[in-house]
Amino acid sequence: MRDQPNILLVMADQLAAPFVSWHGGPPITPHLDRLAAEGVVYDAAYSNSPLCAPARFSMMSGQLNSTIGAYDNASEFAASVPTFAHHLRAAGYQTSLIGKMHFVGPDQLHGYEERLTTDIYPADFGWTPNWGDPDGRFDWWFHNMDSVVHAGVADVSNQLDYDDEVGFQAVRKLRDLARTNDPRPWHVTVSFTHPHDPYVSRREFWDLYEDVDIPLPSVGWDDVDQDPHSVRLRHVIAADTTEITDDQVRNARRAYLANTSYVDHWVGQLLAVLERHGMADDTVVVFTADHGDQLGERGLWYKMNFFEHACRVPLVVHAPGRLDAARVATPVALYDVAPTLVELAGAGPSDRFVGQSVLSYVDAPDPDRTVVGEYLGEGAIAPILMLRRGTRKFVWSAPDGAQLYDLADDPHELSNLANDPAHAAEVAECIAEIMRRWDVDAIDTAVRSNQQARAEIDRAMRQGRFRAWDYQPTTDATEQYMRNHLDLNEVESGRRR
Repeated sequence: MRDQPNILLVMADQLAAPFVSWHGGPPITPHLDRLAAEGVVYDAAYSNSPLCAPARFSMMSGQLNSTIGAYDNASEFAASVPTFAHHLRAAGYQTSLIGKMHFVGPDQLHGYEERLTTDIYPADFGWTPNWGDPDGRFDWWFHNMDSVVHAGVADVSNQLDYDDEVGFQAVRKLRDLARTNDPRPWHVTVSFTHPHDPYVSRREFWDLYEDVDIPLPSVGWDDVDQDPHSVRLRHVIAADTTEITDDQVRNARRAYLANTSYVDHWVGQLLAVLERHGMADDTVVVFTADHGDQLGERGLWYKMNFFEHACRVPLVVHAPGRLDAARVATPVALYDVAPTLVELAGAGPSDRFVGQSVLSYVDAPDPDRTVVGEYLGEGAIAPILMLRRGTRKFVWSAPDGAQLYDLADDPHELSNLANDPAHAAEVAECIAEIMRRWDVDAIDTAVRSNQQARAEIDRAMRQGRFRAWDYQPTTDATEQYMRNHLDLNEVESGRRR
């Protein structure tokens, strides 16, 4: 076993921890179940920003989004921000990205030596939100309820086209690594876009749930006091103007579970390649997601908030021979992934990392550790900040006020303790901690200014000839298969495994 293991990072998109089997959910996911049974499962793992791009930027950099100016799905991820891919390359790894990472800006590699697919979403500033217009909706790119209304079965979709390509390229890349002459250890990120909406799945995965009880949301919109951000989110996703039926909700949930099984299918393909080619024992597999999905809980859908279904994510580190199977209760977050991968690679930690390697918590749990979150995207009108420590979760925004939940006694977050005078001192302490950790007014000013600048740039770029930043995968056909500058005997023997 090498000192520097190969590292395979597999990501799902919008996969909520409460919906995975090892946290009590119903998905049929035998391959992911095996990783969880044999690996280290982190029971309290959180997205630092429950939105696709900022969650990934925080994960890759090990930093907070407000620090690196990466606020939302159209914020530039600056080329000057070091990522775990840079750190792994410096430690001697070859690095490859396959699938979604939602990079915005002209740098579409961020430390990866190669990228084998384009991204599924645009790399420009077109999806910039506008906190100056809290009642407005960008209908052409905002979520709406069509995904729920039209949930069901489809053989092909935009998302399925993409993930079919991601899975194919990932399997082929692992096979290529099994027969490479490159002596370096490797890191490969494989990032699927499922089970992200739209909630449509292939028949073979839909049929897996024919006899599975798929419950309706446990908490409805009328079961809780509506906080201001939830009210805004209902408008953002057009849930306040769309009537949906119980059958449509069940169909959406069934398709979501079916698409989780679809991701599991590809995970099984990747694990099978590792095993068939003798790489399994020397490869650490990390599985996670960027954020969750409310799936109708509290009358909300998708993400963009700090309730458990939207911000709590699965995190498994599978490293048999290096780490025994375990369950870890210490709160962790996506900004811990970068220092974790760097430690696995045997490299020194970066003083830029806000996060910590999660490996230390296996033998030295820290139940009182605090992890933090920021939501700075659409639906917000000011920074929304989160503290997660012990059994408590505290969420605060200047215009919205405070939310305090005890997740041990109140796992569905039904009772906002911030409204109870008996908890006034705790609320005051949490607000004081937020003020120590963040310059809230400065972040608010920076976000608004950045939104305005990006909107100006986007308007200008839509005039005249448009040159996209979207990644263009390249293939050199002169070096593929058999060509006359190559020796056929060497080609045939070298590509056989």
